Amino acid sequence: MIKVLLPAILLAATLQPASAEQLYINSKSGNDANPGTRSEPLKTIAEAARRVNANKAPGPSTVFLSAGVYPLTETVRFSNDKYTAQNRLMLRAEVLPGDTGWTPQRMPIIVSVIPTVLEPLGDEMSRGLDIETSHVTIEGLRFGGSQSYYYIDGKHNRCYYPIWREGKTLDDLLVTQCLFAGDMDVLPIRVAVIANGHGLVLDHCVFYHCQNPVVFWEAEGGTSHRDAMRYCLVYGCYYTGVWTTKSTGEDFEFHHNIIAGCRTGWMRENSHPFAVHDCILTDNSNPVGIGNDAAPGTTPSAADFLQMPNVQTAGTITIEKDQGRNNYLQVKEGSFGSELRAGLFR
Repeated sequence: MIKVLLPAILLAATLQPASAEQLYINSKSGNDANPGTRSEPLKTIAEAARRVNANKAPGPSTVFLSAGVYPLTETVRFSNDKYTAQNRLMLRAEVLPGDTGWTPQRMPIIVSVIPTVLEPLGDEMSRGLDIETSHVTIEGLRFGGSQSYYYIDGKHNRCYYPIWREGKTLDDLLVTQCLFAGDMDVLPIRVAVIANGHGLVLDHCVFYHCQNPVVFWEAEGGTSHRDAMRYCLVYGCYYTGVWTTKSTGEDFEFHHNIIAGCRTGWMRENSHPFAVHDCILTDNSNPVGIGNDAAPGTTPSAADFLQMPNVQTAGTITIEKDQGRNNYLQVKEGSFGSELRAGLFR
């Protein structure tokens, strides 16, 4: 009997799912000397990243953030390359938008006090979360702008990037149900999410008064695939509402987004067309632009490169400013555009 059952037992053992790593962070009650359990949480995202990067055992990792303010004093780099599409790294709020009991005040808030570093071309840069691994989800978090002044002199600036990915071969970064709120004068965000590689997906995010919400950057081989932006609200961005580069592939998915009140609605560096549907692109000073800026008299029209079935280009978006309402900094209920359901709630 034992000889019959032993192979089956060994087979069952090999089919068991990989153990899941879970770490909890609480900025108020946590301590980085704690084990990181729900009852004994860590205090900082940096310590969670150190533990995640050191754990090479197969399986997913989830880092839960409780409500609170999380100041970043250094760039937090996630670099463990063990993750797969099924066994992901997740950095998420304990309570997500739409969950029972969620309010805007329960969103974990990530703020930067990271010193800027001089770059070769003369600008200074700081990065918040540096995601140098594939198969990552960032969910339910609020990101503020940098405390540093943006302006240095007539030629150079300081640039803060809350979410950054450098690797051109990396794939599958999902940023969902996150809020990025900046201010041009006192809390600037240069680009909320900027990523090389493939599979950058923005889903149900809000970008409020950032300089740029997203740059779909470069990829090894010259073309980035599986990028997407859907159900996002971009409002009052003082450079552009979305930026596609020469690397952004024609399979770029863009739908159910609102881009309103921006200096330029869509900045592009390539000439091939994109399919855009079920969106609102309105009240932008320039509907589209080329490269860093369109030269006077050469500004293209959206029809030059956007295929736009069911896209509205007229109407005024009204933002909810009452902090007591769950749709704070989102489209005001019952107003123009609210039926599109772009914003934090799935």
